[in-house]
Amino acid sequence: MKQIYVIGVGLIGGSFALDLKKLNAEFVIYGIDHNDAHLDEAIALGVIDEKANLQDVKGADMVILAVPVDATLEVLPKVLDIVNDEAIVFDAGSTKEDICLVVKEHPKRRNYLATHPIAGTEYSGPSAAIEGLYKNKTNIICEVEETAFKLQEKALKLFADLGMRIRYMNPKAHDKHIAYVSHLSHISSFMLGKTVIEKEKNERDIFDMAGSGFESTVRLAKSSPAMWTPIFEQNKTNVIETLDEYINNLKHFKSLMEKGDFDEVYNEMEKTNHIKDILNGIQ
Repeated sequence: MKQIYVIGVGLIGGSFALDLKKLNAEFVIYGIDHNDAHLDEAIALGVIDEKANLQDVKGADMVILAVPVDATLEVLPKVLDIVNDEAIVFDAGSTKEDICLVVKEHPKRRNYLATHPIAGTEYSGPSAAIEGLYKNKTNIICEVEETAFKLQEKALKLFADLGMRIRYMNPKAHDKHIAYVSHLSHISSFMLGKTVIEKEKNERDIFDMAGSGFESTVRLAKSSPAMWTPIFEQNKTNVIETLDEYINNLKHFKSLMEKGDFDEVYNEMEKTNHIKDILNGIQ
């Protein structure tokens, strides 16, 4: 019987728990969360089997950290202090460089696999957990060589069973690339939502006039600030660089509008249409 501990029983951790329960009925899923109401909800929803506390991970076969990245910096070393030599520990954080650095010299660094599954929704909490969240999603693994080979194998088999694609990357490169394709889009969504709320004082007008384009663009603005603020803080340098480039592109587009150069506006959009070919090519 496998003992699996999920620290953080919201969308990410809860979805792992649901998939693991479906994968193997012998798995017992223990939940750890600073919010006891989340644990009660997760049990009621069948996401986890039992509550636990941090000291209990000494008996774990696997530990999944699905907490905000600032909490991961604190919790991960404590988990490694406690786990047995045969346990694999992995996280799901959207930043990797600071997390890898904080355990670089830990005596049980070999037990930790730095991962980032590119999956999620704009919702949070145990009720947001869904089966199949990770199927056909990419899981970025950093510093795989720092993890004991037999423990790597245990985690990689699990990811394969869940239908995930694997990509290897160093932490610095991961944080730079993810700033463009994930972190910037969240900021863009938050700020678009802010702009509309500030200018459209009548909430009914927003509701009635918002089309599917607006709704899809601001979807990420529903995301948890408690999760995203630490991400922006840990990846501050890369995020600021992406914001500079994004703002420059916005200013350029604005200048074309001001000059009435709509041929170039057309060209800008036509060139950017290439993004659909890129995205279609990775389906």
